[in-house]
Amino acid sequence: MIPVTELRYFADTQPAYRILKPWWDVFLDYLSIVMLMIAVFGGTLQVTQDKMICLPCKWVTKDSCDDAIKVSPTEQADFAFNTTILPSVPKGPTGIQYNLDRHQYSYVDAVCYENRLHWFAKYFPYLVLLHTLIFLACSNFWFKYPRTSSKLEHFVAILLKCFDSPWTTRALSEAVAGENEPKPPLGRMNGSVDKKSSSVSEDVEATSPILQRTKSRIEQGIVDRSDSGVLDKKEGEQAKALFEKVKKFRLHVEEGDIVYRIYMRQTIIKVIKFMLIICYSVYYVSNIKFDLDCRVNIENLTGYRMYRCAHPLATLFKILASFYISLVIVYGLICLYTLGWMLRRSLKMYSFELIREESSYSDIPDVKNDFAFMLHLIDQYDPLYSKRFAVFLSEVSENKLRQLNLNNEWTLEKLRQRLTKNSQDKLELHLFMLSGIPDTIFELVDLEVLKLELIPDVTISPSIAQLNSLKELWLYHTPAKIEAPALAFLRENLKSLHLKFTDIKEIPLWIYSLKNLEELHMTGNLCADHNRYIVIDGLRELRQLKVLRLKTNLTKLPQVITDIGVHLQKFSISNEGVKLIVLNSLKKMVNLTELELIRCDLERIPHSIFSLHNLQEINFRDNNLKTVEEIISFQHLHRLTCLKLWYNQIAYIPIQIGNLTSLERLHLNRNQIEKIPVQLFFCRKLRFLDLSHNNLSCIPGDISFLQNLQYFAVTANKIENLPAQLFQCRKLRTLNLGNNLLHSLPSRIGELTNLIQLELRGNRLDCLPVELGECRLLKRSGLVVEDELFNTLPPEVKEQICKADKEKPEL
Repeated sequence: MIPVTELRYFADTQPAYRILKPWWDVFLDYLSIVMLMIAVFGGTLQVTQDKMICLPCKWVTKDSCDDAIKVSPTEQADFAFNTTILPSVPKGPTGIQYNLDRHQYSYVDAVCYENRLHWFAKYFPYLVLLHTLIFLACSNFWFKYPRTSSKLEHFVAILLKCFDSPWTTRALSEAVAGENEPKPPLGRMNGSVDKKSSSVSEDVEATSPILQRTKSRIEQGIVDRSDSGVLDKKEGEQAKALFEKVKKFRLHVEEGDIVYRIYMRQTIIKVIKFMLIICYSVYYVSNIKFDLDCRVNIENLTGYRMYRCAHPLATLFKILASFYISLVIVYGLICLYTLGWMLRRSLKMYSFELIREESSYSDIPDVKNDFAFMLHLIDQYDPLYSKRFAVFLSEVSENKLRQLNLNNEWTLEKLRQRLTKNSQDKLELHLFMLSGIPDTIFELVDLEVLKLELIPDVTISPSIAQLNSLKELWLYHTPAKIEAPALAFLRENLKSLHLKFTDIKEIPLWIYSLKNLEELHMTGNLCADHNRYIVIDGLRELRQLKVLRLKTNLTKLPQVITDIGVHLQKFSISNEGVKLIVLNSLKKMVNLTELELIRCDLERIPHSIFSLHNLQEINFRDNNLKTVEEIISFQHLHRLTCLKLWYNQIAYIPIQIGNLTSLERLHLNRNQIEKIPVQLFFCRKLRFLDLSHNNLSCIPGDISFLQNLQYFAVTANKIENLPAQLFQCRKLRTLNLGNNLLHSLPSRIGELTNLIQLELRGNRLDCLPVELGECRLLKRSGLVVEDELFNTLPPEVKEQICKADKEKPEL
């Protein structure tokens, strides 16, 4: 027989799977073990005990043993004689003599057991064993079937890790503490911040009807977050890996319901099996009898053909059968209960509503299909498992963990190493492609410029109030959310904001409540598809805005830009080559001092700008200007000091350029100009003149009129000679003559004693004049010339220039 220890394998699953076995499965396993014991016990008795005991019948009536005893008269007389005449003779054995040997009895027993005993009484232990094994197979098939066992194995492994993770305990305790304890006040915030933070939502809503319509989106950008404790770096990394595993597992398991269907089918099979066993067992249990008559046609061998047989195990088997039937009935009722549990409840959906109410993790999503079914089974074992597992389904929890890991990685010392000074001599920190912003950043109290780029999940916390020097914020592809106290601080302190986005919907709507914002730089798609201009209508609320720079692809200026133009002092739009039309609204920007229309595909200078009498700088870079006849109207712009017409297709300069007497900077490089009009040199205030990358062949001698000229560039033209009058511009500091057709450099170059940069590379020069040594401020780094040509200078001049490069700082 099979030992019980071997049969236990069919009842036991892996210990870890016990959490997936509800109480009814555990109870059914115990019932199955009892059924196995019945089968083993019955089978053992059947092997070790006599199966059948038979005796021949001398008196047979109708093929059955006659129970009436028949004795002949002669036998009666002999019996009387023996008892009366010979009383002293001891009595011998009495009864019926058969004269059969042991082998004959064994043969008859075997034949009668095989042919006459009912099959139910004969195979009862084996039937019990077979049915029990089928029950066990049905109960454990889903643990062995590859398509379900793989999911169950991964689920149990992840579940146990989530249950034991230190982050689970910490997150749940912090969630409960966050509900029961008030948030601590900010110690380093301004006194007015706390008062204003409570009314931030109301202020944002009340600022504009447009913002009222988008109130829901604004509130989505203002979040609440409790402080997180310190977590060991290794534990944090392990928890982070668990979040990724849970995401991938959920994505995989929610695709189908194979586990649910297999469990349902095996339960249905057990119910059908239960009905089958009850039907035939109750019917056949009465055929287990102790005695029965057996006919064996071997009369020529034994002298008898009918035998009376006894089944020694009949009574015990009947008792075992009755007990087994009662166990099967209990087993079947539990299976029916399981089937009813699966049919009356929606097990393909699982809601964490109770957990969401008990903790602060209100974002835990409901799950479906096999994921939901396995969680329902877990609840039957212990609901605490699903509660702790839910922590790893919450984005809020994941964000807290990500923040802790980020704080561990980005220490204060590491952040200080990333600090730099920008071109405006401001202390700047640039964070690129992080999972968030580390809390340690708020300890950099001297930080003035904060750049956040490609950070997908940023929540600006109230701790930003510690950065008292922060005036400028960059959000490049970083859709930041903000907490109410932090927004209150930025409303009072932030002066400059840079935004870069792909779609207009990515613009954080809370920026429109920054009432003290003075500069706004926006880069991204602002096209008017689907009336999406309403998203930027909040610009009307930025009443202190002075500088607006747009890098986009507009076909016309939105009305909101025209409306706020009254307050603007600097306006710039780089249109990525898209033609910008209908510029009449520019004339409303009466306070503009700087205007930039870059890459707007302009063919003519818009007339609307000539009414902007406060303009000081105009930039028409990279357009399609072929003529600038309208330049005569620039004389109305009495404050104009800088004119940039570079990167166009301008062929000539009108003589009316001489009317711009206040002009100090003129950029005409990267055009197709062939001649410089003499009238240009009437602009006596010019300090900067760039005519590089044109088609000039000569420089007029009237250039000597520009006595204030400090920067002069004619790089990449066709100039063969330099006029002597050029060297009368004694204030020249930069002279770029590279890539021309110069054959010689006049010795009068030494008269330019303020020269700090001289570009000569790409000409046809044979040597350099020794008079370069008189340019005391000229250094080797400022002399752009081929090494071979530099070596033509006398050694003392070369030494002087190289020495100046080491000793004198660049002015």
